[in-house]
Amino acid sequence: MKILIAYDGSECSDAAIVNLRRAGLPTVAEVLILSVAEISAQIAVPYGAPAVAAGMFFPENLESEASSDHQLREAQAFAAQAVDRLQMDFPGWRINTEAWVDAAGSAIIRKAHAWKPDLIVVGSHGRSGFSRLVLGSVSEKVLHHVTGSVRISRHRLHPQERSVRLLIGIDGSTGAMAALQAIATRNWPPGTEVRVVGVMDCESLRANPLTVTAEAVPMPIEEKWRSQLSTTIHEAVHELTKSGLLATPQVLAGKPSQVLLAEAEKWAADCIFVGARGLNGLERILLGSVSTVVASHAHCSVEIVRPQRQ
Repeated sequence: MKILIAYDGSECSDAAIVNLRRAGLPTVAEVLILSVAEISAQIAVPYGAPAVAAGMFFPENLESEASSDHQLREAQAFAAQAVDRLQMDFPGWRINTEAWVDAAGSAIIRKAHAWKPDLIVVGSHGRSGFSRLVLGSVSEKVLHHVTGSVRISRHRLHPQERSVRLLIGIDGSTGAMAALQAIATRNWPPGTEVRVVGVMDCESLRANPLTVTAEAVPMPIEEKWRSQLSTTIHEAVHELTKSGLLATPQVLAGKPSQVLLAEAEKWAADCIFVGARGLNGLERILLGSVSTVVASHAHCSVEIVRPQRQ
C-alpha cells in the first residue's frame, strides 16, 4: 500500500498522525511524508513547475533566498518529526520525506498525480487556521482534485480499551462498494465494530419526474427500493463479518449526509467511510454531495474512497 501523508506541524496534523493508530492500516507500507511550508502572502509565486533537487522543491520567484531557506528548513524539520512519530506506531513502514515551499493544496495534488498513492492523509485544517466549516481549504482542494482515496483525519479522545467504531454509508454504488472493500481488507484490531447504514432518501426520489409524482413516492417503488437497499446492506454485513468484524445493518430514512453525520456523532464513531461517487453520478462538481458534506462537517475522521486503479 502506498500512503501519502501531508504534515505541516500543526496541531491538526499531529492529531491526524495519532488517529492513524485506529485506521486499520497495514503493518508494511510505502509511505511518503510531504511537508509543505506555505508561501507567505507577500510572496507572489506562479503555479509553474518546481525545480527538483535531492527531494527539495522550490517554486519560482521567491522573494529572497534567505526566506525560502528558512521555510524549507522548517518543512524538513516537520517531516522528520512526523517520521519519528510514525515509526513508533508502524515500525514496518518504509518512510521517505519531501519538503516543499509552495501552496499546500497544489503541492499535495501535484505529488499525488505523480506518485499515485492508494491513500492520501490530510488533517481537517492546517497552520493557516481554517475552521472545520470550510474544511481547511487545503483538505477541500485535495478532496476535489485527486483521483485516489482521501482520509480527512481527526483524532477524538476515547478510552484506549474501547473498540474501533466505523460507520459506512452504503447505497449500492461502485463508490460505496469500494469503501466496503477498503474496510474489509484493512488490518483492524479484534473487536472492531462497523455499522452499515443505508438511507432511504425519499425526497430525492420524489424530485425525479420520470418515476414519481411531485406529491408522493408510489408505494411499490418505495417498497422495491427499501427491499433492494436492505439486501445490499445485509450482503455488506456478511462480507464484513467474514473479515472478522462485528457488523450490524441499519436502514434509515432522511437526507443521507445528515443521517450519516447524526449516526456517527450519536455512536461516537472513529471514522465514516463513504464512496466518492454515489448513485446520482455526481463527482467532480459536487463530489457526490453526500461525500462533501460528510467530510466538511463530521466530528470524526472521514475516508472518501475511490475504486482502486487497475
